[in-house]
Amino acid sequence: MCGIAGLLQFNGQQPDEHIIQNMMDVIYHRGPNDGRMWIGDRVGLGFRRLSIIDVAEGAQPLSNEDDSVWIIFNGEIYNYMQLREDLLSRGHQFKTHTDTEVIVHLYEEYGEDCVHHLRGMFGFAIWDRNKQQLFLARDHFGIKPVYYFFNREIFAFGSEIKSLLTIPGMPRLLNMNSFYNYLTFQYVPDPDTMYEGIQKLPPGHCITIPFEEEPRIRKYWDPMFDPVDRPLAEIIEEIRDVMSDSVRNHLHSEVDRGCFLSSGIDSTITSTLMRSMEPIKTFSVGFEGPHNETTIARDTASQINTDHYDRMITQEMYFDAVPRAIWHLDEPVADPSAIALYEVARLAREHVTVVLSGEGADELFGGYRIYREPHSLRYLSWLPDGLKSSVHAMVSKLPNFYGKNYLMRATTPLEKRFLGNANIFSDDAKPEILRVTEDQLERFTKPFDKAMEYYQQTKHLDPVARMQYIDMNLWMPGDILMKADKLTMAHSMELRVPFLDRKVFDVAKRIPMKYKIADGTTKYALRKSMEGIIPDSVLNRPKLGFPVPMRDWLRTSRADVMWEEMTSSGIDHIVNLSAVENMFRMHKAEQGDYSRKIWVLYVFSLWYSTYMRNAAL
Repeated sequence: MCGIAGLLQFNGQQPDEHIIQNMMDVIYHRGPNDGRMWIGDRVGLGFRRLSIIDVAEGAQPLSNEDDSVWIIFNGEIYNYMQLREDLLSRGHQFKTHTDTEVIVHLYEEYGEDCVHHLRGMFGFAIWDRNKQQLFLARDHFGIKPVYYFFNREIFAFGSEIKSLLTIPGMPRLLNMNSFYNYLTFQYVPDPDTMYEGIQKLPPGHCITIPFEEEPRIRKYWDPMFDPVDRPLAEIIEEIRDVMSDSVRNHLHSEVDRGCFLSSGIDSTITSTLMRSMEPIKTFSVGFEGPHNETTIARDTASQINTDHYDRMITQEMYFDAVPRAIWHLDEPVADPSAIALYEVARLAREHVTVVLSGEGADELFGGYRIYREPHSLRYLSWLPDGLKSSVHAMVSKLPNFYGKNYLMRATTPLEKRFLGNANIFSDDAKPEILRVTEDQLERFTKPFDKAMEYYQQTKHLDPVARMQYIDMNLWMPGDILMKADKLTMAHSMELRVPFLDRKVFDVAKRIPMKYKIADGTTKYALRKSMEGIIPDSVLNRPKLGFPVPMRDWLRTSRADVMWEEMTSSGIDHIVNLSAVENMFRMHKAEQGDYSRKIWVLYVFSLWYSTYMRNAAL
């Protein structure tokens, strides 16, 4: 697990090594064990290393036998030993035992199609000296990030945006359309970022920069669901086999490893399967209150016999961590649980270098409660579309009454009501918040425009699978995996996610809707597959997430501190602060719950102050 950074110059000159060094230095936290660069032709490659596999020989940048192919690679390839044996049989010669070198020889053998052979998480760049061509790829699910910027002079890339921002002359401009969508999603959906001109390479994509040609982006993999009606017993057996296989593959390392353990089923599955293979340490954090994660996690750890560590997060600890987390995230992600992840990673790093976690289970197996909505709306789903529209128009004009929200949602097409797990500000509410003209608002790409391209591809699927596909392409890379990578690497720790494995997805994508949502619960098939394996007390426990008490905190003096920080952040020319002040006032007076809306704007203000106003790196 590492950090990569690089620069390709279109004028034919070699990049300045000081520029590459600065790009590397700012991501020191991603790889404190080693840092090296290679500069040749018109490209510079920089690398920070966190030693996990082949600690003695795994230095990068790394080349093939004749130095015609160079690579920098961030991630882990879990099938690299099998790939290595096959490549050896084809005559390739190896000088290390790393997964990095396997990618080099795969590229020699298969070219850009090398990505189809990889099982793991990755963001890598390959310089082909013979073709004078740069090739970058991001893993299937988007576990590892890749950012890039290009104009007529340069193509720059890195694991984190802050590497790009160190380049002299790099523009640092707010992308207002991204901010507009952030207000709804609480993150910026791929491929955009909050910075004008800087892009994310989407999951399952690669990009080629040929000699004297425009960059060429290609989608090489699609997380499309393909439900097949078959016996539940068959599905259960497949899930058990593939999850055990995935966890086993994710254990390969030469350093200490552990597992995050919350109150939910996903981390319990990961921890229990891992514990069946070796003694492990587990880690959890929680907040004071009736749903304290640490109490439940401690009981689970006792049942599965792990060496368990936990920590209570106070309000002071939480808000002390916020500025550091925002710096590491590069762009605002207003998920309150991000700070809990930052703190549990800090705790775990005191004991291990690699940690497994349960991200991805909800998206693959149907775990979010909102996925139950199509079932609850079934009573009106038979209505013709025209009649639904008429009923919707009529009900919208009526005063509030019990059941109005149900009727409104039941008569709204899925494509116009579901954007994922966060929908903070509606488009109707944004003009009051934003200082933009009507012409600007008209030109913006809207949140439902972003989602529509995925809805267009899933017309043949059931509504739950369509919702999963939306989350796989928006919520998971934009929120879940974004904060998972950045906030564990903030502590120089590698996070691995065995649910997000190609073979696991091949099983999950074939599960029919009736085995995802059933018996009043979510992830039905996954839960059934773990009967007799994980503690019964966890099997049907509802999803809690990290229950951050933000609503209560914003009714204390903490709200006054947050308001002062926002007013001094320099966002008053972007955001109508009088409207925000009114939200604070109404929330404190308990005239509504504005905590999520306030948090989205507060996180943006801190990010803006850090990266735009003060330009601190």
